[in-house]
Amino acid sequence: MFMYRPSAKIASEQRRALLAWYDQHHRPLPWRPSGGKGGADVYAIWLAEIMSQQTTITAMRPYHEKFLQLWPTVQDLAAAERDAVLGAWAGLGYYARARNLHACAQVVAEAGGFPNDIRDLRALPGVGDYTAAAIAAQAYGQAVVPVDGNVERVMARMLCLADAGPKLRKTVTMAVEPYARSDRAGDFAQSLMELGALVCRPKTPKCEICPWARWCQAYDTGQEVAYPKKPEKRPKPQKYGALYLLCQGGDVAVEKRPDAGLLGGYWAPPTTAWTQRPWPETAVQAAAPVVADWRHRGTVQHTFTHFSLDLQVWVAEGAIDGGRRSRDQLGRELPSVFRKALAYLD
Repeated sequence: MFMYRPSAKIASEQRRALLAWYDQHHRPLPWRPSGGKGGADVYAIWLAEIMSQQTTITAMRPYHEKFLQLWPTVQDLAAAERDAVLGAWAGLGYYARARNLHACAQVVAEAGGFPNDIRDLRALPGVGDYTAAAIAAQAYGQAVVPVDGNVERVMARMLCLADAGPKLRKTVTMAVEPYARSDRAGDFAQSLMELGALVCRPKTPKCEICPWARWCQAYDTGQEVAYPKKPEKRPKPQKYGALYLLCQGGDVAVEKRPDAGLLGGYWAPPTTAWTQRPWPETAVQAAAPVVADWRHRGTVQHTFTHFSLDLQVWVAEGAIDGGRRSRDQLGRELPSVFRKALAYLD
């Protein structure tokens, strides 16, 4: 497949134009290095990159600040109780990231610090190709260009790339190679992502102020929003289940979910299995964790990445023989789908 690759001269012009725009317009974020030559807090960068996966900067920033307050160093995070880490993460979504975050902190702390080799970074729990490249560029000034969704969109439009999905990621990874230089490596990595976030936006790109507009093939042909091409969307499967809120005073019964499953490792109210068919009342009553006067209070609807869930909420009063949490504590520490169910206690 033919793909335009800029000459060294053009690539240099593009880098200068983008960095000049970035110097004037970038958002001041606390984990961003200055000058792209390393020296920044690798722990803060790693934390930000893990938290921002599948999450907006606006949504993740308060969590980033909270984690740095609770655990200022990777050694502090490694020494923390995992339940405390999972609780602090609650509400940010994609909960496997929290388990991997804690596991990675323990590996790094035992090794005495983060590695600076991109292959060693990639071997850490929860760190893939993008995150390893982002850390290498920003923390260590290495000549790599990380490719996230923003970078994919910028390059797909600039080159009118017809690929979609995983194939687009591979194509864009090759397309950014001419821009990989150690000079301001971290700033350039951030500038390309910032361009996608602030200017080359998904639905309403601001092409008139884009520093790369004169090189953009999609802009030249008036097809900006036609790129990147989207893979065929499949309808999400629907699943069903029930959740049990057994209350005693101000406490609610909880049990630890297995690590291997969705929302694994969290202390949460018991649930049935989540199945493709709705649960009839007789089956829900039979599956209850204890014998009690269970009352159906309502249904929580929640959308995960790969399926939608209707979760019946059943409430009863009774003695709690096992794990328990106060309602206030659950409101702070539960994943969103379970937090929604607490509203039925009002």
